[in-house]
Amino acid sequence: MKSIMWVAGENSGDLHSSMILRELKRRGKNYRSFGIGGFRMQSEGFEALFPFKKFNVMGFAEVIKDIFFFGKVQRNLLNIFKTNPPDLLILVDYPGFNLRLAKKAYDYNFPILYYICPQFWAWKHNRVYQLKENTNFVSCILPFEEELLSIHQVSSKYVGHPIAEEIQLLSNKDDFADFFQLDKSKKWLGFFPGSRDMEISRLLPEYLESIKHFNEDEYQFLISKSHTVNKKLFSDIIQKSKMKNIKIIDGYNYDMMNLCDFLVVTSGTATLEAAMIGTPFIIVYKTSPISYFIGSKIVKIKYIGLPNLIADKLLVPELIQSEAKGEIIAENIKKYLQDSSLYEKTQSELSKISHLLGDKSASKEMADIIEDLLNEK
Repeated sequence: MKSIMWVAGENSGDLHSSMILRELKRRGKNYRSFGIGGFRMQSEGFEALFPFKKFNVMGFAEVIKDIFFFGKVQRNLLNIFKTNPPDLLILVDYPGFNLRLAKKAYDYNFPILYYICPQFWAWKHNRVYQLKENTNFVSCILPFEEELLSIHQVSSKYVGHPIAEEIQLLSNKDDFADFFQLDKSKKWLGFFPGSRDMEISRLLPEYLESIKHFNEDEYQFLISKSHTVNKKLFSDIIQKSKMKNIKIIDGYNYDMMNLCDFLVVTSGTATLEAAMIGTPFIIVYKTSPISYFIGSKIVKIKYIGLPNLIADKLLVPELIQSEAKGEIIAENIKKYLQDSSLYEKTQSELSKISHLLGDKSASKEMADIIEDLLNEK
């Protein structure tokens, strides 16, 4: 049986990889898949070697706290490369860890496939040279990346964006309202505070504060709760706010994005999901002061939100650090809801993102590439 080692250290990578594993299973491919991945990959028969939650951290200060854990993981993976190497190594996003691993793995004579190209075109431009030197193939999820990689003679292919095939809308507004006991006569405001505990700690209180600036007789407030966050942390923040006029939506992210009138979304994969669905929204981001200070010295891009980066213009507002305050969030929401032309223009611009990214099936394209690389070996 041929073996594939996967390294997917984030929730988004876990989801995207699980779709590929499912497609390989559908094709009857009996590969052993193991390495680093979350519960979605494990539900497709993946063998996880380490606790996934340890990898799902963000920010310089946060990673430093677990630096010994990451060192131990790397040593264990290198030992596998020496003693029982896989037939293929697939590195999924997570460039801070994966690019270092690629450099060390390249000498072991098995193919290395990088899925979800690091955003070298936005920052850390030297990463394109790391991809050229230490990988055999790069699968891109943004259309322009293949051309940029070809300039540097990196073997690559645009496979489509995985979000395009992952988004499934299951509910209409009537059914959704009945299920969650929501008032259809009100405008619905949807809040997505994030999938990490640190995001919940920093941003959920601000999202709750922004709600205080709206009349509950006119608005219905929906707050998404990710399964990956600490339940006690989440509920303690809600209880501390003493707010009774909110609805917690556990799951159903895509339906919530589709059915709400406006969204507030923490920076991350969810911003691209919201853009693909097309409901106007604002992006909010807040990290530790030291992480933000270091990042501001290193990151040289105009925007932090992927939809804005793809469009190369400010499609939706970005509220960062000191602007990530309840009152400012509320002001931005009202600006859109009170200006129908701005709202409709934003809808139109977001639809272009959806058309641009939804023309291929990433899981099928990736399955083809995996089979080709294994057959070549």
